[in-house]
Amino acid sequence: MLRFSLVIALTVTLFTALFTAQSASACGADSDCVIDNGRIYRIRMPANATNEKVGAIVFAHGYRGSAAGVMRNKSLARMADRLGVALIALDAGGEDWALANAPHPMGGRDVLAYVDNVLADATQQFAIDPDRIMASGFSAGGMLVWTLACERANSFAGFVAMSGTFWAPVPATCPGPAASLIHIHGDADKTVPLLGRAIGATRQGEVPKALEMYARLGGFGPSKSTQNGKLRCETRRNDTDDILTYCEFSGGHSFRTEYLRQAWEMLVEAGQL
Repeated sequence: MLRFSLVIALTVTLFTALFTAQSASACGADSDCVIDNGRIYRIRMPANATNEKVGAIVFAHGYRGSAAGVMRNKSLARMADRLGVALIALDAGGEDWALANAPHPMGGRDVLAYVDNVLADATQQFAIDPDRIMASGFSAGGMLVWTLACERANSFAGFVAMSGTFWAPVPATCPGPAASLIHIHGDADKTVPLLGRAIGATRQGEVPKALEMYARLGGFGPSKSTQNGKLRCETRRNDTDDILTYCEFSGGHSFRTEYLRQAWEMLVEAGQL
């Protein structure tokens, strides 16, 4: 009887351990991946994924968005599948990202450490190539992308900021080296105008100032004009083959996945992904 009870106890213990381990790693597009201090992200691997490592698009949502909301965007999912890459959705853990000079203080949340931990967790849990990860984001998420391009240039193969840059004042320089960066913006954006606007006691930064700062940082040369579908682009290159590209479209504060796809392809063409 004692031996039977011991077998039952061991079986329950092993089952509980297995269930706990599976629950800890069971995260994806419809469930949270939990990391430091309860912070979360979500991830969607490409359809028909194998054990081979794939590239990834890390996407930062706008004001009052969420990782779950990003994953509900079927257009983003289809785009990632067409490219054969993972889609990693960041989550601010509140209304807005904890960025320098932002009007919505987030109680000291360290957004840089959070992104570091997301990258470490995702590349450990999933078959993702750490050398083929692109950081991207829209609106407030674009502001996060600029911060990452400034502070974490070596953590990503390239950066795509859409309709958002630093909160004013734009920093005079960045602590890290420059990387490949693409900024996409509507020419009639009134929510985040190219020259910014006041929000309470704060102000959005000016996109031209941010681009010029980054051009100086990376030693980018003269620009070359190209037309990529609906995007009118100006691209500069430097001696290390990085690109600094500004693309403009006719319209306001809007997000289109086709622009994100084009940006990925620009980075591939430039040899960054």
